[in-house]
Amino acid sequence: MQLSVIILNYNVRYFLEQCVLSVQEALLTLDAEIIVVDNNSSDESCLMMKIRFPNVKLIQNNSNCGFPKGNNIGVEHASGKYICILNPDTIVAEDTFIKVLAFAENQIDLGIIGCKLIDGTGSFLPESKRGIPTPWVAFTKIFGLYKVFPKWRIFNQYYAQHLNKNETGKVEILVGAFMVMHRNLYLELEGFDEKCFMYADDIDLSYRVLQKQKSNYYFHETTVLHYKGESTVKDEKYMKRFQEAMSFFYQKHFKRSWFFEFFIQIGIWFFSIVKMFEGKTKSKPEPESVVFYSLNKNLSEKLPFILKNKVVFFDLKKEKMVNSSLIFRGKKVEIILDNQYVSFKKCIKIIETLRDKNITFKIFPKNTNFIIGSNSRNDRGQIIKIE
Repeated sequence: MQLSVIILNYNVRYFLEQCVLSVQEALLTLDAEIIVVDNNSSDESCLMMKIRFPNVKLIQNNSNCGFPKGNNIGVEHASGKYICILNPDTIVAEDTFIKVLAFAENQIDLGIIGCKLIDGTGSFLPESKRGIPTPWVAFTKIFGLYKVFPKWRIFNQYYAQHLNKNETGKVEILVGAFMVMHRNLYLELEGFDEKCFMYADDIDLSYRVLQKQKSNYYFHETTVLHYKGESTVKDEKYMKRFQEAMSFFYQKHFKRSWFFEFFIQIGIWFFSIVKMFEGKTKSKPEPESVVFYSLNKNLSEKLPFILKNKVVFFDLKKEKMVNSSLIFRGKKVEIILDNQYVSFKKCIKIIETLRDKNITFKIFPKNTNFIIGSNSRNDRGQIIKIE
């Protein structure tokens, strides 16, 4: 078997459904499997999986055992030569895994492969590629020096700014939302460190791969949509766990001294505060109208009553999607893409291409009864039921 895709879920039932739909489309021509591990969700995620995807391997944990252990459990049941650790609030393109595996086969020192990630607004997620967060690198991040001097190597390491987001190359740290690697390497490293509940686990795994003299790669030739804010709400518990996670990583991998401990504690505190405020960014304005890209004329006539807003129907038989969409730049518009007629790859491309502060995006996944999306990387997403 070529690939096992591990999706760890916790209370994101609708995002999980859309994610699995996209992964299924991406695995049609591959010898692959999907393994969903549920960390004791209370939102009928497991019931949905059993009804909608009876052929997908589902592992139900009796408690929320955290990101590291949950993924390790999934990999224990995997059979693929490669594994992909994938967040449930993501969408992959139909050719994502074909491209990534082709790249993987050509590397002789392969560690982990990550890819270009965008959020639900189309914005690039800089954590797609990062450097090792040494005390100095963490300092440049905390105090924003990487923004002031983005081209200076001494300041730009946190987000690996030496490598353009549209270039493929070696980086040090990759994000746990999308990681592809040899299953044997993952097992050799004993997977994610289960002593870290979450937040530093991907940094730790990436770092241990480097210690094995392997190379981690950022691969820009496929884009994955990661809603991000959906699977982790930033609250007081988030701050506490983030502090614990960063402390865990530093104490595990760096030499300890009183000066180092003092600096790190100050740094962790500032960094945690920054992360908390990032979670309170201003939402996008409410749309003045909705544009529905589809062939479903009947649904387009119902949507104004469901959305309580004006809906413009763009018939895909008559309209060229990207060109017609460009006329909405600068206007307060929500674009809904009907996945029955618009592929996941096309949805991702449209969202990335039309990124605008006034435009929001939703997807109507094929064979579902809901419209889904997120207007901010730091907020819970929106689910609109279609009865």
